Amino acid sequence: MAQGKGFGKTILFGEHFVVYGMPAVASAIGDYTLAEVEPSKKTEIIDNRPATEGYKETKREEMQREFGALFRFFGVKPEKNPLKITLSGNLFCTSGVGASAALAVSISRALNDMLGLGMDDEKINNAAYAAEEAGSGKPSGIDNTCSTYGGLLWFAKGLGGRPNTMKRLSIRKPVEIVLGNTGITQETKVVVDDVAAWGKESPDEFRQILDDYAETASKGKQAMQSFDMRKVGLLMDRNQELLRRVGVSCNEIENIIGIAKDNGAAGAKLTGTGRGGYVICLTPGEGLQGKVAKAIEAAGFGTLKTTIG
Repeated sequence: MAQGKGFGKTILFGEHFVVYGMPAVASAIGDYTLAEVEPSKKTEIIDNRPATEGYKETKREEMQREFGALFRFFGVKPEKNPLKITLSGNLFCTSGVGASAALAVSISRALNDMLGLGMDDEKINNAAYAAEEAGSGKPSGIDNTCSTYGGLLWFAKGLGGRPNTMKRLSIRKPVEIVLGNTGITQETKVVVDDVAAWGKESPDEFRQILDDYAETASKGKQAMQSFDMRKVGLLMDRNQELLRRVGVSCNEIENIIGIAKDNGAAGAKLTGTGRGGYVICLTPGEGLQGKVAKAIEAAGFGTLKTTIG
């Protein structure tokens, strides 16, 4: 039996805007998806991943497109050589945590292991991107890059055929965060397409938003590296305002943000696709992290306590 692991991620700066070549700051988290692949009498996929109710149903077609792309990338023909693929791990799947990328990376690593290809991380990342592209339509590449390489990253998508830019960022120590789960799942492609359509209808406003975001991200990177968490939080709040303007927030996201801020979070914003999924709350220190998580849970939302950096 061959195995592979792909990590979840969270984005501090960059959702949606990174698709247009804007830079982003993102971090892998310790939670992961595990894929096990083995020959079988028939091709079957057993999905034992923990997930928000309705996530797997909403994502079914997207997942099928990912599987098809991975089989093509690795030259696997399951109709001739059936495979049993079992998915598990502790990454709780919902929009915003890079679950589809973790799936793609974990299966890529498992297929690489099974086939004895000896692929390095760059090639694993390329395979996962091909799956994400088939699944989401126009991915930035940031999710699969975090899932493959781990750590805290400064990332920019290369447009016009140019390669992506990736730089590891170092900070003084890991920082506690709370991920608040709205319990809502969205299909990434639909939301990305909606933002693109809005940008075409309002090109001048969208251009200004992109310019404002680029400045926000640059300052966010500097604040992270100087370990000024108060400033990082304020810039996260600014990023959220820009995301509101392109129509990817929702009442549940805003509710969690309000609770987190009222309980001392340095900053809070949606992370990932938006219109549901997770909210990232910057909560330096275990005491603050626990306080914010408890308040979010008291309002009926799920939480994940983890660290970035």
